[in-house]
Amino acid sequence: MSKSNRIVLLHATPVAMAPVMEAFAKIWPGAEKVNLLDDSLSIDRARQDELSDGLANRFVAFGHYAYSIGAIGILATCSAFGPPLDRLATELPVPVLKPNEEMFRAAILRGNRIGMLATFAPAVTTMRDEFDAFVAEVGSSATLEVIVVEDAIEHLMQGDAETHNRLVAAQASRFTGYDAIMLAHFSTARAADLVQAAADIPVLAAPESAVLRMRQLIESKER
Repeated sequence: MSKSNRIVLLHATPVAMAPVMEAFAKIWPGAEKVNLLDDSLSIDRARQDELSDGLANRFVAFGHYAYSIGAIGILATCSAFGPPLDRLATELPVPVLKPNEEMFRAAILRGNRIGMLATFAPAVTTMRDEFDAFVAEVGSSATLEVIVVEDAIEHLMQGDAETHNRLVAAQASRFTGYDAIMLAHFSTARAADLVQAAADIPVLAAPESAVLRMRQLIESKER
């Protein structure tokens, strides 16, 4: 693909990069993928109870840089920056996708009781708001219950994906009787197989849904 067909990925943590690249390899291997990483964004977000205007502005500037280097589609892989992504979607003339919107859509198709396993607590409030807004928009009565898996992301950041995955999967049984389990972050997707082995309901991860949606948006514009 040429520069004019460039998909730019906005990463706020390095642990989100491998899952989305695997999703592209499976779903859209011919895409030209450009990775932009600023992990100070997630470091500073973890220090704030609420997303500050200054940090939101930094993320918006990050997105504008992505557009300036030729992006025809921008996909964020961090779930803690929903409001600045909404702003980018209004300011840029290309598709801007949040990490989880397509996973939400897939989840409510499976029923109304949805569980979510998260590992980065600062993202949870934003994701709850996004989920509630989405179900209201589509007229669903789905509800969301979230479990934050303590310490899992710290193990992952230290290179111990095995412990991360085990800690996440150990919480799956708490959603017995629910209709689906969502893995909150792109980084959590690496635990999908282990979580599914521990659960008797569908387990949904965000990267593949997001990549498929981006491909559909770009290819529909090219027709």
